Parts: sequence; structure tokens; C-alpha cells
Amino acid sequence: MEPTNLAVAEIADLATAFARSASACGLDAPPSAAIDLALALGVLGVADPRAVFVAGQACFCRGPEDLDRYAQVFAAFFSAGRDVLRQRGASQPRPPVMPVVPEVGDSTEEEHEQTEPTDHSGRIVAAYSALEVLRRKDFAACSDEELAEISQLIAGMRRHPPRRRSRRTVVSPRSARGRIDVRATVRASLRSGAELQRIHRRRHGETERRVVWLLDVSGSMRQYARVMLLLAHGSVVAHGRAEAFALSTRCTRITRELARRDPDAALDHAAAAAPDIEGGTRLGEGLRTFNDTWGVRALARGAVVVICSDGWDRGDPAVLATEMERLHRVAKRIVWVNPLKATEGYEPLARGMAAALPHVDEFCSGHSFEALSELVEVIAQ
Repeated sequence: MEPTNLAVAEIADLATAFARSASACGLDAPPSAAIDLALALGVLGVADPRAVFVAGQACFCRGPEDLDRYAQVFAAFFSAGRDVLRQRGASQPRPPVMPVVPEVGDSTEEEHEQTEPTDHSGRIVAAYSALEVLRRKDFAACSDEELAEISQLIAGMRRHPPRRRSRRTVVSPRSARGRIDVRATVRASLRSGAELQRIHRRRHGETERRVVWLLDVSGSMRQYARVMLLLAHGSVVAHGRAEAFALSTRCTRITRELARRDPDAALDHAAAAAPDIEGGTRLGEGLRTFNDTWGVRALARGAVVVICSDGWDRGDPAVLATEMERLHRVAKRIVWVNPLKATEGYEPLARGMAAALPHVDEFCSGHSFEALSELVEVIAQ
């Protein structure tokens, strides 16, 4: 670990990545531990490897039995970890054993759907489907090839936009009730010699309810932002009443950029339109810009607002709480998508998440393709 001064977003990324490695090696690594490590490194810095080692030890070790395993994880994760271990008198560590997931993309369709293979004794051996594994796999643990295959699955996903009652009326079926259509009833009676044979009725029809996507594209959401942008792209292309905005240090409207049919071209134009992508996170200020410029007076009224963020906000949580309350008053529903929610033992302890949660109607994870499928159903309600 070379002495350096990291930005706040880089420290958050470092703490999150180390927590995932610790969890994969069997340590208890809830999101709260990653948050504590990020806060500690924000004060201590990363110039001193021993200080980083001790800070991580305080966050991830629950007892003496975790010390050796933590030392191995630290040594494998940081290039200077061996020096720290040598000072502690520990043995040379081995790299942590990561979970092995079958490769997806090289096998055929028949290999993906193997069922009931047997061993030489005739007993049925449990089979797996690589596609099923991929559907449940966390996006942060996926390779580039797996993310490309997930992009294809998202492109083929069936979306059902939420519906609302329209002001315009339509002709009611014979068996349905509704307001009497005097004009149609009189015209029909004139065609039958002024004899009233049927009372025609009309009822209010249905139309699509607007869906507004507010996507956190800061550094802490780097591993999930592309997938969320692809999901928003499909919504914008399929339904004319969808809107999309990028949130980081500012709020940028990217609906026009995502309206292109080609997903790769759409994401490239969206990245060019949002110069603060992978920057810091100021959700409160971004929501204030959205509310003042687009949301409260027009786009958010009666809409389903989908906010995709991990809740890591470096701004004032009071501002975020105020803007969430304003948004909740005009929106039909607010759906918050936080990939960290799927982590075992997760608690919304981040300042931004804790401030926003009281004003959220649905709290989803969205960390895998299966979770995205559930999110689409929640939005359609």
C-alpha cells in the first residue's frame, strides 16, 4: 500500500471492496462494518499500513478466532499486507479462497439445463443451471462476460408500466356500468325508429403512469450503475412517459440520451451528458435541483419515482430528508433501490439512507437480475 491521499469516493470504494473480500473468506462483514472502516480511513488516511490494519481489525474481527483469518485477508487484499504480518510475527499468508461460479457463455443451451445426473452408484446428484446461478449472482461479483449476458437478459425483460385512471372516457362494454352516453343512446334509438333498445354508457379509461428514474452514478455505485442505467434505458425506450436523471454531485436529465435504441450508444451519450459520473455523492442537493426544476411542478406529480442509490451521502442529511418529504407529497409512490440491502445483516445506518427511509414506500435490493425482475413487478403495481 503506497502512501497516498484518496478522495472520499475512493475510500468508500476501498472499504466496500475489502468488506466483500472479507465476507467471501468467512468473516462477518455487514455493510455497517464497511461504513465504519470508511469513516475511520477518512480520519486516519491510508498512508500508514499499520493504521489501516488496526482500523480494519476493529471493524471486522468479532473475537480472537477472527484475527488470523483477517490477517490473511488483509495481506492478500493489500500489497503491503505481508510487511504488517511480519511485524506481528504471523506466518506467510495464503490468498483468500474466493467462491467459484461456473462460467457462463461458453456452454451450450443443453449444458445450461442439465437435470438429474447420476454417479456410478446410481444415486441422483444435485444438478445446477449456470443461467440460474447468473440470475441470482450479485452484479458486483460478475465478470465482464457475465455482465454482457445480463445486459441481454435485461434487454429481453418484459416491462409492465403502472397504470392510472384517465380523464378521457371510453365506451363501456354492455355488461359494465358507467355514465350514460346520451348522444350515443339517442343516435342508436333513431336508427331503430325512435325505439330505445339499449342505454349506451361511457367510463374513464386507463393510461400509463409516468415513471421517473433517479440514478446514483457516484463512485460508490460504480459496480451497479451500468445495470441500473440499462434498466432505465429499457423503460425510456419502451414507454414514452418515462424520465431518467443522473445523480452524483449534481442532477442531470438524461432522458433524451437514453431514448436511443442501441443500449451501448445510449449509455455512452448518457455518460457524456453527466460529467460528474463516478464522482462524489450529494443526494440532498441533487434532489433539491430535481424538485425545483422538474419534479414538484411537473414530472413527479402522480408518478412512480425510482431512486437507485446505496445511500452513501456526503451532504447534509437534513437537506436530503427535507427534499424526500417534498418529493413524497407529490409522487404516487417512491421506490428506493439499494444493492446493499441484500447483504446479510444489513441495517440502513448510512446517514443518507437513514434520513430518506421514512419517506420511502418500497425498499428493494436490485443487486441481481432476479432482484431486478422483482423490482419491475413492484414498479408495475
